[in-house]
Amino acid sequence: MRTTTRHALSLATALTMALALGACGSEDDGGSGGGGSSSGAEIRVWLNGPDTPQDARDHLKTTFEEQNPGSTLTIEEQQWEGLVERLTTALSSESETPDVVEVGNTQAATFTTAGAFADLSGDLESLGGDDLLPGFVEAGTADGATYAVPYYAGSKYVFYRKDLLAKSGIEVPTTTQEFIDAAIKLKQDNPKPATFSGFYLPGQDWRNGVTFLWNAGGDLAVDEGGTWTGALSTPESIEGLETVQTLFQEASGAAKDGNEADPQVPFCNNEIAMMSAPGWVTGLIADEETGCPDMMEKVGVFALPGADGDPAPVLLGGSNVAVAAKSPDQDLAKKAVEVMLSDEYQSILAENGLTPAKESLATQLGDDEFAQATIAAASNAKLTPAAAGWASVEGARILEDMFVGIANGGDVAELAGAADQAMEEQLNQ
Repeated sequence: MRTTTRHALSLATALTMALALGACGSEDDGGSGGGGSSSGAEIRVWLNGPDTPQDARDHLKTTFEEQNPGSTLTIEEQQWEGLVERLTTALSSESETPDVVEVGNTQAATFTTAGAFADLSGDLESLGGDDLLPGFVEAGTADGATYAVPYYAGSKYVFYRKDLLAKSGIEVPTTTQEFIDAAIKLKQDNPKPATFSGFYLPGQDWRNGVTFLWNAGGDLAVDEGGTWTGALSTPESIEGLETVQTLFQEASGAAKDGNEADPQVPFCNNEIAMMSAPGWVTGLIADEETGCPDMMEKVGVFALPGADGDPAPVLLGGSNVAVAAKSPDQDLAKKAVEVMLSDEYQSILAENGLTPAKESLATQLGDDEFAQATIAAASNAKLTPAAAGWASVEGARILEDMFVGIANGGDVAELAGAADQAMEEQLNQ
């Protein structure tokens, strides 16, 4: 577990300084600075984790190279873990920068305000215009200019084992309390292995934990007249975090210091009765190489219920895509983004459970229970605070550290107070 006191500078500040230094140095070495395109260029695209399906990757490479003879496109997969730091380093260097990058929608604001991305305002209409998911356009916009456009979205919903709920005599929960009771009973009814989870919740998984905080009326941080204040230690947030601690201790067998990466692995190993995950995890479970397609007949899904029976306020996940400001081939990089925002490419994402970047393509999700769960979950989904320094909070792992402490039985109020202070230091630099 990393501490949260190491960052004397916010990542946004560090990135701004690095970009400025890089720009000064480029005058001496005759670098192009990312203005035009060169013939026969190699375009490097950073995609994160396994979320983008292979069919989409193949389509991107093939289509781009057909449309731009003599140029090649290389996809380099990055891990979400440590992504902010890697982007901070790579985007500040003309020799190391990728041309196109995927960033989490919660990370986009930091990089757009730091000047790390090229201005796409003039290309917005051709990329989808008003059809693009408005919240994600807003996340990639600073000072009236758009620097990062939507890539895909995905609300989390609950995957569950129909056979295990039936064996325990449990109906699909319709309220938060019913869900908590079901999670605890499923853990009790399946004592072996010790890693079995009635509800899968690794210690670092704040992205699922925040649902219960929001559901209790709490929040992560609030903007008070231009100053961000941590809200984790309010009575409402504490109530939600105490619920999370109950789930950690009585319903989950996941590692107390683990993260939520690759949830299909323990699910396919028969170690999970219920888990909250984005819709694209369906493709990972069904995939011959990454999952267990034979188990799909046992898989059901539902939107996590809130206290009043309506869908709970889950985190709206997803990504934006941007052209690096220091890319030497920005025209070609923009052409790669055009392919990624095309109806054909976005339809492939939708067919694999990702909510497409264009609202008009939502019907491509289908009409089965997975699509219905996606739509229901999205109806009350929320985003993290719209603060330029939010990526600094994620980079400092403040929430991961707090949730690991809660998972290990720490004092919730004390941990929340310390996290509030650490967040404020990052958000208000």
